[in-house]
Order: sequence, then C-alpha cells, then structure tokens
Amino acid sequence: MQYFSWDSILPQVYFIGQVILAVILGGAVGWQREIRGKAAGARTYALVTGGSALFTILSISAFPADPARVSAQIITGIGFLGAGAILHKESRIVGLTTAAGLWISAAIGMAVGLRYYFLAVVGTLVVLAVLMINEKKIAHVDDLHQDEIEEA
Repeated sequence: MQYFSWDSILPQVYFIGQVILAVILGGAVGWQREIRGKAAGARTYALVTGGSALFTILSISAFPADPARVSAQIITGIGFLGAGAILHKESRIVGLTTAAGLWISAAIGMAVGLRYYFLAVVGTLVVLAVLMINEKKIAHVDDLHQDEIEEA
C-alpha cells in the first residue's frame, strides 16, 4: 500500500497549473468563436487545449522513453473531432474554420504541456487575430476586384 507523500503531490500541482493555463488559453479562443455565434465555443476549445496539455504532460512523465507516441495520438483524435465539425450544406462547406481552430487549439495545449508558455500565449494571440478577420469583408473585396477584372 502506498502512503501519502508530499514528494509525489507537489510535482502534480505544477501540472495542474499547466492544465489550467491551457484551459484559459483555449477558453479565450472559444469565447471569440462563441460571440461570433459558432457552435464550438469556450467549453469545447478549453477542453481541447486542456486535454491536449494533460495528454502531453502524461506522455512526458509516464512514458519518457517514447513520449511522441501519445502526442501523435492527440493529433489523430483532433482530426476525428475536426472531421465531425465539417459539414456540406447545399453548395457550400461549413465548419472548416472550426476544425482548423480545434486543430491549432490542440497544438496550443501541447505547447503548454511541453512548457513552451511564450509560444502558447503568442500562438493564442495570433489565432485570435486570424479569427477576428471578417471573412465576409474579404469576400466582398474579392467580388469588387472580380468586377473590375471583368470590366477591363
């Protein structure tokens, strides 16, 4: 029987902090998606980043001989999750941005799990900047350019 020992608990407190940071970063991305009315919101993104961080931490600490094996499965799992987010409606495809957002959120969680905190925070800010680009304005500008080309 194993007895309680602070030596075994204290490292796990640090790991809990890593998971909390990952959840906060993912929640920020998800919050942006939620205020835009997208189906995958703060909870989904927070769970993806938190889960990715936790799996990464476990792969490093529990399987030090081959941590890449578990990390590779994170990518596979997110691929399945992303595939479920992509739908074909009428003549258009929806959910690509959600799938890509979940994919990069998993990468942010892995960065936190690997202790690349600066990379994770800057990556989150870059993702937020990209997601704030209004795709309808871009499409409208492309339509204007197309009209100019046709007139010439």
